[in-house]
Amino acid sequence: MARLPGMEGTDEIAARIRARRGGTLHPLDEMLLHSPQLADGWNSFLGAVRRRMSLPDMIRELVILRIAVLNRADYEWAAHEPDARRAGLNDAQLDAVKRMAVPISGSASGPLRDSVSDSVSDSVFSEVQRLAIAYADAVTIDVHVSDEVFDALRPHFTEKELVELTATVAAYNMVSRFLVALQVGSPAATRMAR
Repeated sequence: MARLPGMEGTDEIAARIRARRGGTLHPLDEMLLHSPQLADGWNSFLGAVRRRMSLPDMIRELVILRIAVLNRADYEWAAHEPDARRAGLNDAQLDAVKRMAVPISGSASGPLRDSVSDSVSDSVFSEVQRLAIAYADAVTIDVHVSDEVFDALRPHFTEKELVELTATVAAYNMVSRFLVALQVGSPAATRMAR
């Protein structure tokens, strides 16, 4: 159960959020509507991250799911798993994201981690996917990213995509930490509780 009750929102800000969401508010939106101006900026920013960037959908959803695992954000996983499947991630990849070891602080930004290059990950993820996961881990866990981790991405992404990848990882760390701190539940559990 969430720490605060959700807000329905009946103003133009809530209408903009509903428009981006296909007509309904999600539990995250209902929590954000306690501060309409925050909700409005959040909606605009996350709308850009989700729909107006050139970063491949599969990479975006892969790093979002990895962040959900690292930050223990069950709602985030439940909300993004369908998008990840639509983007092309399969059952084996989703399972591997969940089962990969969580690096300890200080190890995620060092030499490319063993947890990303273990035999399961090697068999289900492409090199680019493994590098994106290593980057998400480093940004999420250590904040500081080693040159080795960052430079490994360069041959696979344009400068624009590197900025977008970094913004996606940063944005979804914000999202997941907001959700976890306020104990916003999974979409199914929240709908059943209403």
